Amino acid sequence: MKYEILKTEGRAKRAHMETVHGSIETPVFMNVGTVGAIKGAVDTQDLHTIGTQVELSNTYHLHVRTGDELIHDVGGLHKFMNWDRPILTDSGGFQVFSLAGMRKIKEEGVLFHSHIDGRPIFMGPEESIQIQSNLASTIAMAFDECPPALAERNYILPSVQRTTRWLLRCQAKMKELSEEERTINKEQLLFGINQGGIIEDIRIDHAKEISDMNLDGYAVGGLAVGESHEDMYRILDATVPYLPKDKPTYLMGVGTPENILEGVDRGIDFFDCVYPSRNGRHGHVYTHHGKLNLFNQKYERDMRPIEEGCMCPTCRNYTRAYVRHLLKAKEMLGMRMCVLHNLYFYNHLMEEIRASLDKGNFTEYKYHMIQSLHENEE
Repeated sequence: MKYEILKTEGRAKRAHMETVHGSIETPVFMNVGTVGAIKGAVDTQDLHTIGTQVELSNTYHLHVRTGDELIHDVGGLHKFMNWDRPILTDSGGFQVFSLAGMRKIKEEGVLFHSHIDGRPIFMGPEESIQIQSNLASTIAMAFDECPPALAERNYILPSVQRTTRWLLRCQAKMKELSEEERTINKEQLLFGINQGGIIEDIRIDHAKEISDMNLDGYAVGGLAVGESHEDMYRILDATVPYLPKDKPTYLMGVGTPENILEGVDRGIDFFDCVYPSRNGRHGHVYTHHGKLNLFNQKYERDMRPIEEGCMCPTCRNYTRAYVRHLLKAKEMLGMRMCVLHNLYFYNHLMEEIRASLDKGNFTEYKYHMIQSLHENEE
């Protein structure tokens, strides 16, 4: 991996990253394809069209449905889904949080019950890294526990300490796999995850500890899971300065366009979130002047594109009225059009952010963009 910071403005950074599967310009938004596909009937050719740099898939979900061994045997996830750019796989650690009623945590790892058929599944650091190696993603995430954001100190501290021990085991397993003949991607990168809820001193101590491990990149996890935006920004302000400045930084599962602008301002390179695809499937679309609900009757005869000047496939060819008609008729095409627009909006928002950093006017761009995003939000 090569990671080079090209420009900075305050703590915001503009960087170029080279990987075995191609280059990444940061700040970047990763398009979420949980099971190797974007929800909303968006294929990998569409991802090229709308300017996607990185696709993100889910270790746990691909393990329980289809299976990572099958994907390994056909040549890895890139070949399986016909995608020739970087892929990041999360570790399954978030499912430790989201499937709280279906799992048991112990030092060795986590015992899940599959949300599909209830069968028991054990996943620890070694199992997570083995699955991600089978998938042959570009970037693998370390296995961690994502504690509830508002959990008490007496829960969060031992959880974070265990996450650190798991990270060491992830590192050892990845080194072992990089030397095995059957490993498809011997250049797979490992990102560690900072945890600590909204308790600043735990976050800072953990950031310092994992920074000494010389990982390929560093994520801030356990945010956007119930805390306020103010608490999220406070934790980023406190934590990011203690992560290596010469390595990529990833804010997991965040978020809205405003969250992204605030994250970039605090030194974040990588973002992901299901918002653009999930909201698109429900007829909520993003514009530079706020989010629109296309189910609203006022769009019934609106012959404008979703956003004037947008060059996404939907806006270049179809009107708000037609997309609304499809949504009301429960036609999948309507959902697809909204998802395509939203992902294009997010991908090109990042292009605008990178351009503003290149020009040295990100602070001004951020201020005006945040004002604009609230003009007509529905």
